[in-house]
Amino acid sequence: MKNKILVVDDDNEIRNLLEICLSNEGFSVVKACDGQDALDILEKEEFQLIILDVMMPKLNGIEACSKIRRNLNIPILMLSAKSEDMDKIQGIMTGADDYITKPF
Repeated sequence: MKNKILVVDDDNEIRNLLEICLSNEGFSVVKACDGQDALDILEKEEFQLIILDVMMPKLNGIEACSKIRRNLNIPILMLSAKSEDMDKIQGIMTGADDYITKPF
């Protein structure tokens, strides 16, 4: 069984780029366009990693990370254009395991 990664980003190009890169490395990728979509998917499927954008409509990455952490212990990698130290600290304090800034 391939390791499954949930990629959550409102930018379709970023989602597709990550899907191509991760698939080429042997991972199975499921994509979500916002935090609420991710929560809905997480109710039905199990993942080994979540890559989660911060700035998204409906439910942003910080709120989604907090909700995910209440119920699941899946590694979460925050991915964001927000690069200030306080943004990174907020992501980690919310429950992310790491924080990467765009562009990457």
